Formats: sequence, C-alpha cells, structure tokens
Amino acid sequence: MELKRYLLETMSTRGINHFIFVLYSNALATSILLPSSFLTNRTTRPPLSFSLLVKFFLLGLVGITIMQNCVFTGISYSSPTLESAMSNLTPAITFVLAVIFRMEKLDVGSSISQIKMVGTVLSISGALLVTLYKGAPICSFQTQPSASQEFQSLLEETSNWVIGGLFLFTASLSLSIWNIAQAAILRGYPSQLTIVAFYCLFGTMQCAVLSLIAVKDRNAWKHESDVTWFSRGTIERYGLLS
Repeated sequence: MELKRYLLETMSTRGINHFIFVLYSNALATSILLPSSFLTNRTTRPPLSFSLLVKFFLLGLVGITIMQNCVFTGISYSSPTLESAMSNLTPAITFVLAVIFRMEKLDVGSSISQIKMVGTVLSISGALLVTLYKGAPICSFQTQPSASQEFQSLLEETSNWVIGGLFLFTASLSLSIWNIAQAAILRGYPSQLTIVAFYCLFGTMQCAVLSLIAVKDRNAWKHESDVTWFSRGTIERYGLLS
C-alpha cells in the first residue's frame, strides 16, 4: 500500500493523468524488456507464430490495459485502503478459475482443498463487506453539517466507494485471468522473458489508443518528461518493470 500511496501522491502533485502514466511506464518497460528478450534468447527462444502473438495481445489487454487502468480508476473513486483489501480477492478468484479450467484438482475430502475453499469464501466475503459498507469517520474537525447535507454527502461517498470497488474487483478478476492465461501459455512456450516483453509491447500499444480516447486535455500530454522521470524513479525504487 506504501507504493500505491507514493504513486497517487506523486501523480497528484505533478498533475499526471493515470492513463498517460500507465502508457509511459509500460513503454519504458517495453524499451528495456524487448531488446533484452532478443539478446538473451536468440538461440533458445522457440519460434513465434501468429496464434502466439494473439495470445500475447490478449495478455497485454487483460494484464495491463484493463487491470492497471482499473486499479488507478478504482483508487481515484475510493482509496488505497480499499484497493489493498480488494487485492486479496486475486488468489481466491485465481483458485476458482483454476478449478473451472481443471488446472487445479478440488478434493472436498482433502484438508488442503478445504482450507483453500474456506480462504476463498472469507476473501470474497471480506471484499463484499468493505465494498458495500463504509463506516463514518472516527473523528472530524469540520463544522457539523445539516441533516440533508450530511445525507447527500454520505450518499455521494457511498456511491463513489461502490464504483471504486467495482473497478477494483474488475482489476482483481483481470489479474486472475492473466495469471491463469500466462501459466497456460508458459506450458507451450517456455520463454518467460519473451512473453513478458511482447505482452508489454501490446499493452503499450493498447494503452496508447485508450489514452488518446480518454484524455481529451492536450495539456496533460505536456507532462511527458515528468511521466518518464516518475516511471524510471518508480522502477528504480521498487524494482518494477510494469
């Protein structure tokens, strides 16, 4: 959660649009990963096919374009605290998808499977609770509003909180699908660096189109140097590539 707060505070201070940040951070990651994948795996890399490139494209769509943008949009409607709670859904959803696609065997009589099922139920229940219920502030130093103003404010905050929760749930679902899909692709194409490089490339291309559609303010694109600096600083500080 420290990373998310760092990202949001710095983006807010510098006036960086999150669509543009996702675009440039992944473009920077691609510029590092793509040449590395060709230099290190020239002799051992299996040949690329059209169907494989389509799979990489879908990985970029789910794991970058949808997931990362939904995370930042969800946090903007709610808070990093809700995102931290909702991120616990990812292992639960991944487990459910693995069972559905028969990548995980579910033995009801096994204690390990029972623990996984209980953990899944608790994770989903907790995520629903924090999304649908937001308590009142513990203390407030503001003047006491009227009953109508307080009700209107509570209604608006609750609505934003639920909208944020839906975006964050979509992000968790996308990340779970990405985990399952990547594991399946790795079985037939055991070159992890190439997979990551190409889905970053396709994710960057998709985010470029999305940013052109979503960001109408031309002044937002003038922060290119700030975004590049910020992306590089984030990578150096937290070891992130995307």
